[in-house]
Amino acid sequence: MIFKNISKSKLTLAFISIVITFFVWQQGLKDSLNRPSVSFDIGQKEQEIAELSAQSIPVNLYKFFIINDPVDQINKSLAEVSFEELTERNKLIRIITSESNDPVIYKNISKNFENKNFKFLIDEIEKKSNDNSYKPNSDKFDLFKGDRFLYHLLSRKFDFDDSSLITKSFSNKMFLKILAIRLIPLLTILIGSILTLKILWNSISLKKFGWKEIKSLDLELIDMVLLIAGGFVVLGEVVSPLFSISLVELLSKNISNELSQSLKIFFGYLFMAIPPLVIVYYQIKSLNSGVFTFKKDYIQFNFLPIKYAIIQGIKGWLTIVPFVLLISLIMNSLIDNQNGSNPLLEIVLNNNNYLSFFLLFVTTTLLAPLFEEIIFRGILLPTLSRDFGVISGIIVSAFIFALAHLSFGEMPPLFVLGIGLAITRIASGSLFSSVVMHSLWNGLTFFNLFLLRT
Repeated sequence: MIFKNISKSKLTLAFISIVITFFVWQQGLKDSLNRPSVSFDIGQKEQEIAELSAQSIPVNLYKFFIINDPVDQINKSLAEVSFEELTERNKLIRIITSESNDPVIYKNISKNFENKNFKFLIDEIEKKSNDNSYKPNSDKFDLFKGDRFLYHLLSRKFDFDDSSLITKSFSNKMFLKILAIRLIPLLTILIGSILTLKILWNSISLKKFGWKEIKSLDLELIDMVLLIAGGFVVLGEVVSPLFSISLVELLSKNISNELSQSLKIFFGYLFMAIPPLVIVYYQIKSLNSGVFTFKKDYIQFNFLPIKYAIIQGIKGWLTIVPFVLLISLIMNSLIDNQNGSNPLLEIVLNNNNYLSFFLLFVTTTLLAPLFEEIIFRGILLPTLSRDFGVISGIIVSAFIFALAHLSFGEMPPLFVLGIGLAITRIASGSLFSSVVMHSLWNGLTFFNLFLLRT
């Protein structure tokens, strides 16, 4: 029997945890539908970089990197969104890139802006629209040199030279960025596809997958309910934020908003991870007569040989990239304007504080992979595989992993990623390999968002 000799108090606690988890996850998924997709911002940032790199792109490669005029593309994208829903910066870009007779430019539009500098710009644009010969001194726009793309647009609008800011060296940097943004995914997909075909060919030839033995702790499904629903959701996602938010509010009274956001994410993740890990600790102790020894490998981390574990993680990452991107493309083709992106992506994309960046980097590439792999591939996957078979274990653990991220739009790609992480865990026989793979996946996403900053 799956459930045996379980106390009523344990069953009651598990039932309450499941009920709370249902409402928390249901509300989280519902809220995700109201979050905008970060893909819109990513697409716009890529076009901004393409425009700023234009003077450095070799003539014979120009059509490869710039198919249509980037500014026109940005204007068309912004025109597809309700003007009221745009950020103030995007409202301004929409106005600057529009023709003077565009109905979006109307009198007293500056009332829609809280930023005083933006209000000043609107007044200048209105003067220009009323008198095409109007040409203000370019010094007026020095306030906007911190936003090079916006400054570049103003130089086009008011016909002044921006070469002191959009220098050749800066344009070269933007070209290197657009080169990396376009080529890294292509190379990853190409290498990953070749590696996948090789693995499939070897598996078919040998008529076996060559999976390593997966060892599970002597835990029951009720323990998994208490770990995921009780520890991960109730204590981690509901109770812990009360402490982490209070701590950050004490620490962030005199710091920038960007750093405050990053501290909330960093400490929020730390506090969220503590309850499930404490539960794992006591669950392991209960199986070993109240003893927990760090030297003993309870969940098959199998660090050694370190080279093998890392290579398996890299292979797993490369082979899953084509599948995740394919699912993402299919989702984008079926559903326009998918909502529900992880808010962390937008924070990274628009962040300019280096300490803040470091905290976000540590959270996404070190803390998250380590914690999530211990829970989902270290504890949950082996238990499910033992009770229901390896294939069922892979699928169910991947589904719970995707669901736990509380994003309708990202669920299909995350489900595929979860399958890849589970297969890597089993194929390598090392939890450390799936941690490396997870870290690489998050790291590449983080690096891509870092490159997109203008």
